[in-house]
Amino acid sequence: MFMTMQSAERVCKTCNKSLKGRSDKKFCDDACRNAYNNELKAKTLYSRYVRTVNNTLLRNRKILEELLDATQGMVKVGQEKLLQKGFSFTYHTHTFTNKKGDTYYFCYEYGYLPLDNQWYLLVKRKEQE
Repeated sequence: MFMTMQSAERVCKTCNKSLKGRSDKKFCDDACRNAYNNELKAKTLYSRYVRTVNNTLLRNRKILEELLDATQGMVKVGQEKLLQKGFSFTYHTHTFTNKKGDTYYFCYEYGYLPLDNQWYLLVKRKEQE
């Protein structure tokens, strides 16, 4: 004797279209899956905070990259110039302290060393092999 179970029709979590295919399928296509996950992430305060910090870090990196000529290993820049471009000294990805005790602040591979009188030495970390 076989029992047949009637299961409720499976529908997409985003648009409620009928789903066909795998029994564990939750979305009708990639667009619906992405929309669902983006909405889920956007609802959390943590997510907004992380996005804000990441955007600030990326903006800082771009500013340092623009100011540091690719042909030069380092350049000296005034604080006012950095601030005018929108640089934020609040966030950095990591620090490095050299043997002399100087602490460099990095936004990914680009960094700066605070000098006297609101000047900064901009540097790019050497590629590691």
